[in-house]
Amino acid sequence: MDRYVKVPLSDEDAKSLKAGDYVYLTGTIYTARDAAHKRMQEALDRGEELPLEMKNNVIYYMGPSPAREGRPIGSAGPTTASRMDKYAPALLDLGLKGMIGKGKRSQAVKDAIVRNGATYFAAVGGAGALLSKSILSSEVIAYDDLGTEAIRKLEVKDFPVIVVIDAEGNNLYETATAAYCKE
Repeated sequence: MDRYVKVPLSDEDAKSLKAGDYVYLTGTIYTARDAAHKRMQEALDRGEELPLEMKNNVIYYMGPSPAREGRPIGSAGPTTASRMDKYAPALLDLGLKGMIGKGKRSQAVKDAIVRNGATYFAAVGGAGALLSKSILSSEVIAYDDLGTEAIRKLEVKDFPVIVVIDAEGNNLYETATAAYCKE
């Protein structure tokens, strides 16, 4: 089913999304990859504040290429989500409501998604130039020294994603595989 959803995600929206839904996100999302996640974990370990509020927000695992003239951002394709698996449960427990990436997630992340009523979305890998067309603005908000891995605030309009793991733990990667496998 096609769904048009505002971000940050409300608890109700996150819980209403089902694995397999095509979703178009409009509003504010944030980018963070490996290095930014490591820094956020180090900050948490020291008892410090994070550079962004996690509650109801969505993090896109992406590091953009340089913007072309007249564009807010360059190619903006997803990175492999499992690289953030060791950090994701703590952020989900702080209220993170959604993650966008590509690929499978660990059992610990799946459990944290269910525990917190969150969602894991997939963006189409290899379609970074197309995905960038849904990004209206991009602003570095933390860890500027990390370059493409800095945390960015993005304003998006109808950013296309697919629900892979929903708040009930349904996993599209598992159900779709089972539906197409023959015994």
